[in-house]
Amino acid sequence: MHDFSQNITRTSNITTNLHKSYSTPCLSLATKAKEEFESPNPRVEIISGRKAPKVHALVAEVAIALASGVKPTPVSSGLGGAYYLQSRKGNTIAVVKPADEEPLALNNPKGFAGRMLGQPGMKRSIRVGETGLRELAAYLLDHGGFAGVPPSALVKISHVAFNVNKNMGLESNPTYKITSVQRYVEHETDAGDLGPSRFSVCSVHRIGILDIRLLNLDRHAGNMLVKNFHGSYVAGAAELVPIDHGFCLPESLDDPYFEWLHWPQASMPFSETEADYISKLDPFKDAELLRTELPLIRECSVRVFILCTIFLKQASSAGLSLADIGEMMTRVFIGGEERLSNLETICVNAKANMDMEITSDASDEIKESDEMFVFDKVFEDGFNQKEGLPTHSASVKPAKMVKSSSEGARIKLRDARLARLVQETDNKDGRGPAPILRSASFAVHNKNHNTGVCVSFEEMKEDEWSSFLEYFEGLLPEAFEQKQNTNLLKQRLGYSCEF
Repeated sequence: MHDFSQNITRTSNITTNLHKSYSTPCLSLATKAKEEFESPNPRVEIISGRKAPKVHALVAEVAIALASGVKPTPVSSGLGGAYYLQSRKGNTIAVVKPADEEPLALNNPKGFAGRMLGQPGMKRSIRVGETGLRELAAYLLDHGGFAGVPPSALVKISHVAFNVNKNMGLESNPTYKITSVQRYVEHETDAGDLGPSRFSVCSVHRIGILDIRLLNLDRHAGNMLVKNFHGSYVAGAAELVPIDHGFCLPESLDDPYFEWLHWPQASMPFSETEADYISKLDPFKDAELLRTELPLIRECSVRVFILCTIFLKQASSAGLSLADIGEMMTRVFIGGEERLSNLETICVNAKANMDMEITSDASDEIKESDEMFVFDKVFEDGFNQKEGLPTHSASVKPAKMVKSSSEGARIKLRDARLARLVQETDNKDGRGPAPILRSASFAVHNKNHNTGVCVSFEEMKEDEWSSFLEYFEGLLPEAFEQKQNTNLLKQRLGYSCEF
């Protein structure tokens, strides 16, 4: 076995038909690597996830099935290319998702093709061809199977017929493809076919905790499977299994979608077991796990993960419910405008506070210089050179004008630094909306749904990032207190409406 990046480097000279963005990590999706896989027999090689539990058993079953002549069966649902894989006995054992068949990727078999690898995908903060990495990341971060994410891996599968769109000018018979593979979960239905009252509180909470940590942008009812449902479950007994985590770990703070947000279970307090699990989460240790096992995951995504895990831990410690936390992370529409979430606003304010501290130090230096200047002016103009006494002009205070000037410079510096944090995404005509400061929160114009504003940590240096996290954590207690006060106010208003 060779490292994935080494494989790509070695085959880069023969990927003449591969369309790839220069801004993306080197993910070779379909090449003619003649020096590799000379045997025409199917072969499966683990690229990432080999240290994860249960992965080797999964990949071994997949390899045996393919070697025995089993053909992958296309999945009709969903927007991307996915395939069921059966064992020799006919039991479905895995779901395979080639990276170049993702929604909008060149070989997408369902008509949603055309973008190059590394371009913005279905979600602007997640690039085409990179959802498979996130499937594995979700499994790696689900410590002890707490949420029940099925075993996942990133693999290279050779000599297996997957989809190739010939009209894209690609090779008709690629030697191998990079795919994600997940253990298939036996189930009767998904959450969309049942009312939320059927699901256990524990199951909803555990999936929600995972979604918060990963900032899941697409947790809908269809990717929560109901295990072994035979129509006999009493209320609150059905267990859910989370799947499809390709839209997790975005590169910037984005608007998540949590199907469970308004379910009654989400408003119930965390159990002692759940609170203990959250308290023991170590975002920095998990970040190192991602960097080690999935080096192709961008650092900006790792930082989003760290931030969201810190947010979850502090919110749980403050007594907030899963619904409270989810609401604070979700954007809202007010007057037809999409407003930044509470989490995003906290980040913007933390960055502003950090920059004010930095610029205040610079301002002190400016003031010291200005004071020397003011003293010289007073000495020259405010004293009678003959008698050594102050004249009338000494009552004038030029230092006030200097202070105003330095304050203006401070504001400009702060705004310039804020511009690095709040980045506008481009629309087709190249014009982006400007964020508007209203009541200490930023409102985002998104009338045509082609533009938006995102909070990104990509350009921060390591020392800036560490400093930012300190300011971020410092603002959380007040934000959580405000959320709790809002909840109390809603309860009082609700009681006042009772007859």
